Amino acid sequence: MDTSGRRRNPYELTEETPVYVISVAAQLSGLHPQTLRQYDRLGLVSPDRTAGRGRRYSARDIELLRQVQQLSQDEGINLAGIKRIIELENQVAALQQRVAELQSAVEGAAATMRQREAAVHASYRRDLVPYQEVQQTSALVVWRPKGRPSQPTD
Repeated sequence: MDTSGRRRNPYELTEETPVYVISVAAQLSGLHPQTLRQYDRLGLVSPDRTAGRGRRYSARDIELLRQVQQLSQDEGINLAGIKRIIELENQVAALQQRVAELQSAVEGAAATMRQREAAVHASYRRDLVPYQEVQQTSALVVWRPKGRPSQPTD
């Protein structure tokens, strides 16, 4: 069920659903099927596999294939560099996810702290306390530790 209470369609496709065979993925990405196999071997784009070990590409995989092609052909980056770029982008995405989780946790802790602080303030007694003004003096106090004789000054 989704958030509105309706049942979700179990056949609903998302951008991560592996549906494209290698020939279709090659056409959609503008690459040769052998290129897709090479990218898979190098770990650049790793599609899901069927029970018979056939590759199934998702829409996200197709977009990644296009990105690899653009970096390779237009930017002149070699495949090892592209692999590193993809790894770093994945790492950045994971770190951004973690930062979002930590921000949510901090916001939750801050809200809890504000609630507890409000409860403490609500528990204060509201009695009137008489105020007496303090008189200020200009007295000087000299302290001398015991055990040391005072030395006369010349």
